Amino acid sequence: MYIGRIVSVGLTENEKLCVMYRVSSRSYPNRVISELNDALAVLPAEGHQQDIYTNPFISYNCLRHDQRYAVVGNGTHADPIFEKLQSGMRLRDALASVLLAMDYEHDELSTPRIAAIADKVGRLAALGVVRQDGIEVSEFTLQPGQYRYVSTYEKNSLLTSQSGTGLAVTSTSEAADFIISSGHFSGFSHSVSSAAALESSSGIFDVSSINNSEL
Repeated sequence: MYIGRIVSVGLTENEKLCVMYRVSSRSYPNRVISELNDALAVLPAEGHQQDIYTNPFISYNCLRHDQRYAVVGNGTHADPIFEKLQSGMRLRDALASVLLAMDYEHDELSTPRIAAIADKVGRLAALGVVRQDGIEVSEFTLQPGQYRYVSTYEKNSLLTSQSGTGLAVTSTSEAADFIISSGHFSGFSHSVSSAAALESSSGIFDVSSINNSEL
């Protein structure tokens, strides 16, 4: 099944918070996730830089993090969500205000904007989506081993069925691979790249990414 981009937030079996992001694409598969100074960004692959002129929505910071928060999103909204969290806004309000202001992507598919947050201090998680027909935001706690997710297509509502167990990852690379090949995600097609932030033993968020050539 093709469900497009995916964001997920989970609590590992050893009670470490993580966020995961997956690029799945049929139209623009020639993309990579690269680490910048303070973010992970989705960029056109070498030789495909001109794609940005065809569709400006295909390149963006997909993961932002500091010592307290980790945020993933499928577009440029990840940055202002992260900035609002840093200013002291609660998870629900940061998601709702940014998603409502930026709206869904006004492309030919009316692609929803989706985002996930992990709050290390509050031990909270959140998901949000804005579609052409509405907006949904949820702030919640997770049980050890549980993850929840939302995608741009097909599974773009915040349903309890979009939740799984067995999140037993112990590293960021394992988390980035989990959203590609494990749990509910193993049945979803057209994976291109993924990124993850995982709370480390020292309490900070470590990050990692996997690109198509490494899958």
